[in-house]
Amino acid sequence: MALYSDKVFDHFRNPRNVGVIENADGVGEVGNTVCGDIMKMYIKIDDGRISDVKFETFGCGSAIASSSMATEMIKGKPLDEAMQLTNKAVAEALDGLPAHKLHCSVLAEEAIQAALIDYYTRKGLELPEELKKAAERAAKDEH
Repeated sequence: MALYSDKVFDHFRNPRNVGVIENADGVGEVGNTVCGDIMKMYIKIDDGRISDVKFETFGCGSAIASSSMATEMIKGKPLDEAMQLTNKAVAEALDGLPAHKLHCSVLAEEAIQAALIDYYTRKGLELPEELKKAAERAAKDEH
């Protein structure tokens, strides 16, 4: 069996939504100190939907593929749907990741959550319950 699926290779070789959104409505940056992967997600929100999403990832092929797939999965979605995205869903959409690379899909989930948290914070809005837990985890990781 191949270590990586065709979808992982495709999203690594042809990543979607790479780049920066100037004047983004939310920006989230996360990293994994063990492997050194860093993901930065930018989101643009219009009428309660993610109208655009871009990413910059410094990391392995699985990290790039996970970032690319995650952006594809939330683009055009309402905020409440986007905040439900899980690392499991990202990994499944990529037709799986090796066990030692699952942390890459976790980073994609966390980067999107961080961008959404940033959006709500900038707007002075109360965080939805789904994001409160992510914000608490992020605060613990910082200390």
